[in-house]
Amino acid sequence: MTEAISETQQRICDKFGLPAQAPEPMVALAIGSLDQSPIYGTRIVLPENGTISWFIHCGEHDDASGFYQPLHAEHLHEMLPQVVDYLALPSGARFILDRDGYEDVWLEE
Repeated sequence: MTEAISETQQRICDKFGLPAQAPEPMVALAIGSLDQSPIYGTRIVLPENGTISWFIHCGEHDDASGFYQPLHAEHLHEMLPQVVDYLALPSGARFILDRDGYEDVWLEE
């Protein structure tokens, strides 16, 4: 089950010349990193029988087990609202945002 694409999400995709892809209801969020900056998002190809394609963290990435926690995307509106408009970017997309308005979006080759 995927979520609907909002008008703002479609505009972000159009701005960067990327096709929109509806997000899944769940994301992987590094909740312990939310007080850091910048914000990084990576969308992978949804694995077979998988439920999460977005991995989002703030500041430095940590390879430790448990760095990411599964979270219903609805909670991002409260926890990390800056990323919600980017969730319709397609598989292979990455973004960096800071809290001062900087944004970079690209597609991994």
